[in-house]
Amino acid sequence: MTSVPDNFRPLDGRAPRLITPPGATDCHIHLYPRGHEAEPDGLAIPAWAEPEDYRAYQRWLGLERVVLTQPNAYQANNAALLKGLESLGPEVARGVAVVRPDTPEKELLALHHAGVRGARIMQLPGGAVGIDQARAVEARVRDYGWHLMIQFNGQSLMTYLPVLEQLKGPFIIDHLGKFMDPVAADDARVDALARLMDRGDVWFKLCAPYESSLTGGPDFEDVGAVARRMIHHAPERVIWGSNWPHVGVPRTHYPDDVDLLDVLMRWASPAEQQRILVDNPAELYGFATP
Repeated sequence: MTSVPDNFRPLDGRAPRLITPPGATDCHIHLYPRGHEAEPDGLAIPAWAEPEDYRAYQRWLGLERVVLTQPNAYQANNAALLKGLESLGPEVARGVAVVRPDTPEKELLALHHAGVRGARIMQLPGGAVGIDQARAVEARVRDYGWHLMIQFNGQSLMTYLPVLEQLKGPFIIDHLGKFMDPVAADDARVDALARLMDRGDVWFKLCAPYESSLTGGPDFEDVGAVARRMIHHAPERVIWGSNWPHVGVPRTHYPDDVDLLDVLMRWASPAEQQRILVDNPAELYGFATP
């Protein structure tokens, strides 16, 4: 067993300026419960992050619902994800698992019954399943009505565009397209994202601007231009996630959690905030109407 420290991230602090509506949903977090060590080929776990830690975080930011994303640390072992879903409960929690083309049908059925509604595609270091397997994974999960959640460096979007255009089911463009470095809102690759959104089954997630922004918080203005364009282009298919507990950055660069929520006040109108935080996640993940 490796030595993993307890959670060291803040779970309370100054109140957000944004008053969240009932049913506010955090569509991207990770849990690292004790007893679930990283897989041998997975990324290291910097600290435990338990369901009770996240509940405190929810109370702080005024969040009620959550989507658990399978961490890269666990690769295709979804046991910790299942534990988190069971602990948080089906009324308020859904999951995005790692599925491979050879994942047994019995496992897919168990994941679905536990509340999983998506499969993670991660075309970045540490990812368990890359975009080259996206079509095969989609074929496995299509009958369950799941989506794919796809993350890549947006600078290479044109390389991945042929695969994205061939996907037959819904998918999420994760982490604001994760352009590293950020691009202007009228960049040709952002135009391509807008065309994908025009399909009607492609979603865009506002999540972890601190991972790609060069200007930083609280405004994240260099990624905000793309965020605002996507929100205004298709407000009915934009969602938000905190990316808690922010394991992709060192402790010295830990973001201000309140800024990650309050930035929505600069990117979206109150009506758009309602859609992003409540209505759109309810549609995508099958939550009850608040």
